[in-house]
Amino acid sequence: MNETGVQRVLDRAVTELRIPGIVADVRDGDRRWFGAAGVADMVTGRPRRPGEYAHIGSGGKAFIATVLLALEAEGRLSIDDPVNTWLPGVLNRNGYDGDRITIRHLLSNTSGLFSTGLAPELTSRYATRAAFLRHRFTGLSTDDLLRMTVSRPPVGGPGERFEYSNGGFHLAEAVIEKVTGNSLAEEIDRRIVRPLGLTRTYVRPAEDTGYPDPHPRAYSTLFYKDGTDPAAVTPENWESVMEEPGLEPLDVTEFNTSWVPGNVISTTGDMLEVVGALAGGTLLPAAQHRAMWTTVSTEDGNWMPYARYGLGVFEFDEAATDGLTLRGVGGSYWGCLFYTVSTADGAHAVSLQTNTEWKSWDVLFQVVEAEFGVSVGR
Repeated sequence: MNETGVQRVLDRAVTELRIPGIVADVRDGDRRWFGAAGVADMVTGRPRRPGEYAHIGSGGKAFIATVLLALEAEGRLSIDDPVNTWLPGVLNRNGYDGDRITIRHLLSNTSGLFSTGLAPELTSRYATRAAFLRHRFTGLSTDDLLRMTVSRPPVGGPGERFEYSNGGFHLAEAVIEKVTGNSLAEEIDRRIVRPLGLTRTYVRPAEDTGYPDPHPRAYSTLFYKDGTDPAAVTPENWESVMEEPGLEPLDVTEFNTSWVPGNVISTTGDMLEVVGALAGGTLLPAAQHRAMWTTVSTEDGNWMPYARYGLGVFEFDEAATDGLTLRGVGGSYWGCLFYTVSTADGAHAVSLQTNTEWKSWDVLFQVVEAEFGVSVGR
């Protein structure tokens, strides 16, 4: 455990990248350490503290994948089932084929679905500060999300390439509800929260826009320049149309996040338990555990460097981590970044949260380097 090294990274994140507040929660066997830098509230100066609730962003994809793999273990479906088996016709439009796209394709981001997170139907609601303020409390229904998922043509055939797409997980959630007759929240509670004894993890109701106490305020500068056409933004050019650096962040704490896959609220402490169990294989049977961690290259998908993608989870390329297997869950969106990384046995893990969105992969990589003694990609 490298408390000094990790704390140094946290301090630099605040001073050099203008991250308002950042925490790292570390478990190594029976030892625990919590570090923080910056503030939870930019107005009052309240410090960050252990046990704060936050949105885990796309970390919810791992929860969706876990539920589907558990259902497979029970014989209620196969992750190689075509989507049309459970959602007939939903994908049969705009060039997609629901008889060829499987649940596995959805969970591995290899379905050929376009990058739904950049869909104008979504980004136009939050693309500029003014748009965000108009729409921050407006939700999106399941039907809205499924229509958006197929609103643009495929970027490739099923299994051809990796393209990070929230839409695949909207479809996966719909499959869960079709197969079980229950909500995703009920299935996550039954299959993850209760078995792991989690006390601060839940699926946020679609109409909810806040957090229990304690929680940090959330701040964002993730906005396009005025006049940007959201329909012209692509995975290749999005960084070039962002606001100029140096503007004051907008408080985005209260925000309807019903469009985020899983919509899971948790804490760094609970996420150490979740990712430790997923990485170490204590939550799923052996066959499903292997399927979750069978990974594909992300090189063509404009995603996190030095990483491969499994089913709702990622694994650092061992060539970039000195041969050490490191597995993780994470995501980022307006006002939040939340990543948790564990060794393959689940015994040593670090959970990182910032009360603003992704600023640089270097923050995560440097925390991983300091805590696990590796050099990510260097």
